[in-house]
Order: sequence, then C-alpha cells, then structure tokens
Amino acid sequence: MATKKKAKKAAPAKKKAAAKRKPNAAFMKPMNPSAALGAVIGANAMPRTEVTKKIWAYIKRHGLQDKKNRRMINADEKLKPVFGSKSQVSMFEMTKLVSKHLK
Repeated sequence: MATKKKAKKAAPAKKKAAAKRKPNAAFMKPMNPSAALGAVIGANAMPRTEVTKKIWAYIKRHGLQDKKNRRMINADEKLKPVFGSKSQVSMFEMTKLVSKHLK
C-alpha cells in the first residue's frame, strides 16, 4: 500500500517594497480658502498639501515660530483671524484651525 504525498504549492511572489505611494485623493482635491486664510496664502483654490506648504512658508518668512518652544506658532495680524483670535497656537492645533477655513 503506497501513500501519496501532496505536492507543496509554491509561495506567492512578494510585491515590490519600493513601489511609490499614491497620494490620497482627498488631500489633492482643490479647496477654496476663506477670506481670512486667503489674505495669508492667496485666494486661489489649491490642495490641502499646498495650503500647508504656503502657511509654513509664511510662518518661516515672518519668523513666527516661538524661539523657546518651536512647536508653538505666534500669530501676527494676518494669522489671528485664521487662529480664532488666539495669539499663540501649537503646530497640531494650527492644522485643525486652518481646516475650518477651507471649503
């Protein structure tokens, strides 16, 4: 009485790890800034990623990062309406407040 052995299946080929990641479509959708945010970054519709880049460029150009605690952003006259009249916000709070000004 001979026993039959089952043939092993070959392992599936692994996917390439270096595949480039596609950006999320929600981040790439052009958004319209409010008038207050438009005074800082411009009134044209742009994706959220570009909005963030332009805000950071504005902050760095005007030296608005706190000198002691670099995570805090000091608001100037243009940013105060965007930050809800707060004079200082954290980086993480800033993104939350800016998203309220995008439609």
